[in-house]
Parts: sequence; structure tokens; C-alpha cells
Amino acid sequence: MNNGIFRGIDHIGLTVPDIEDATIFFKNALNANVLYDVLPKDDKPMEGKETETQLGIPKNSKIVHMRLLEIGNGPTIEMFQFSNTPQKDTANLNDFGWQHIALYTDDIEKATEQVKLAGGKLLSEPHPLANVENRPRNRGIYFKSPWGSLIELISYPDGLKDKNLHRWTPKK
Repeated sequence: MNNGIFRGIDHIGLTVPDIEDATIFFKNALNANVLYDVLPKDDKPMEGKETETQLGIPKNSKIVHMRLLEIGNGPTIEMFQFSNTPQKDTANLNDFGWQHIALYTDDIEKATEQVKLAGGKLLSEPHPLANVENRPRNRGIYFKSPWGSLIELISYPDGLKDKNLHRWTPKK
């Protein structure tokens, strides 16, 4: 129940090795649009004790580029590019923490083909959804971006088995 305090998800943060390369991938794979650069790559990096404290990043880290993307009708993606800080591999589905985003599509076969052509690595073919989401035309598929981030495509045109349940779905 919405108590009027929270309106919904505004954006999802994603750290990438190179924002320009990630932007090209998201444009080609998911029809993303650049909204604006929060921190243009030619500006002074965000760094120092205050930045480290506010963002919980390691000492001497530098954010060298930040960009906001939009994909369809949903929250934006805020991409970060760092320098001067150690990096870890991307999370897998079984790792603690936020580890994937899901994008709704009306045509999962066409979307899957577009992701492949853009360099995404499919983990399987589109598969039926589980339990209450398992209806004849409902499908999902996970893929990895070129830098390893996990992304899901999902489509549930047949809705849920239990009509009393409600799930938010992006508007067309």
C-alpha cells in the first residue's frame, strides 16, 4: 500500500568500465536514449573525502564520468565510470545485493535477437515463467552485457494465473 511517501523507482545505478562503450551497447541492444551527462568526461572528477563519505567508495576513488539513460517507459539508468579504484567482477544471480534489472518487452523473440546482434551473451533461449506467472505466451530470458552485468528480458502478455494479484507493468 502506498502511503504517499514513496512514488516509485527513480533510477538504477550501474558502474561500467567505459560509459561510451556501454552507451553504444544499450542503444543498440535496448533502444536506450541518453538524457544527459551528470558528470561529463571532460569535467573535473568527483573525488575526495566528502565524495568518499557520501557515496561509500574506497579512498582515492575517482568518478570520471556519469550519464543518465532512459529505456522505454520506466526508471532511468545512472551509469558511473571510475578510475583509480580496484574493481571486482560483476555479481551473479546467487550473490547478495542488487544484481540485475529486468526490461519488459512485447516481442521477446525480436528483443532477444537485437540483444545478440549488439553483443549481449544469452544464457539460454527464452523460457516459460514460473508458478503464478506461468501462462502460455509468458516468457523470460537472462543475458550478460559485454562487461558482465546481468539483465533480464520479460514478457507476460497472458498476465498472471491469479487475477486477484496485481503487478506493475510499464505502459505502452
